[in-house]
Amino acid sequence: QVQLVESGGGLGQAGGSLRLSCAASGRTFSRDAMGWFGQAPGKEREFVVANTWSTIPTYYADSVNGRFTILSNNAKNTMSLQMNSLSPEDTAVYYCAASTLPKYGSSWYRASSEYEYWGQGTQVTVSS
Repeated sequence: QVQLVESGGGLGQAGGSLRLSCAASGRTFSRDAMGWFGQAPGKEREFVVANTWSTIPTYYADSVNGRFTILSNNAKNTMSLQMNSLSPEDTAVYYCAASTLPKYGSSWYRASSEYEYWGQGTQVTVSS
């Protein structure tokens, strides 16, 4: 059974940093797409960042490009999201996601419907 478990959420301050982690079990995702999505209160789940496990290119949402970085550790089957220069607008529940489906470009990576496996989510709250 495939499981994705996020950790590392919590309270951050504007301008500060947080790191989220996602531990995968039940399958090795070394050749599959992995990503992060965020869902702010009252909004739909939105794309944040994704790539195919530690390869290029990496796709970022415009709102986080230059501030967030996805990091992968193949040996540990874990993925992290380094969040820098935090803003209150980053407040959301962040979900780790994985997909074994073929990807044909940016739009596939950015679509939540393309991901088969999801973590339970971890709350990030950024205070001003």
